[in-house]
Amino acid sequence: MAEVDNQLEIKFRLTDGSDIGPKAFPDATTVAALKETVISQWPREKENGPKTVKEVKLISAGKVLDNNKTVKDYRNPVSNLVGAVTTMHVIIQPLLTEKEKNPKGDDPKMNKCVCTVM
Repeated sequence: MAEVDNQLEIKFRLTDGSDIGPKAFPDATTVAALKETVISQWPREKENGPKTVKEVKLISAGKVLDNNKTVKDYRNPVSNLVGAVTTMHVIIQPLLTEKEKNPKGDDPKMNKCVCTVM
């Protein structure tokens, strides 16, 4: 059953189409806690798994979920149907190192476009 004592059944869809879950989460569960669940249950055979919560983006109903909000904040009417499972899509964005953020030779002055009309 999808809603038992204010719980929501959620499965996490990975980019390759495989799933983690479904699993029941209480309405008070934060999005950050959902991300920690994804990290802990990430399939071992898959490469490039997330290491931190900041690397994981969860998308539900076309919205990127905010870490500080709860499952209840993102609940929709369809999730209240008997047997309904909410699918959240998982996107992994590895954190950039300082070198990747600002590679050598990347001078902001050089990226300007100048047009002259005569």
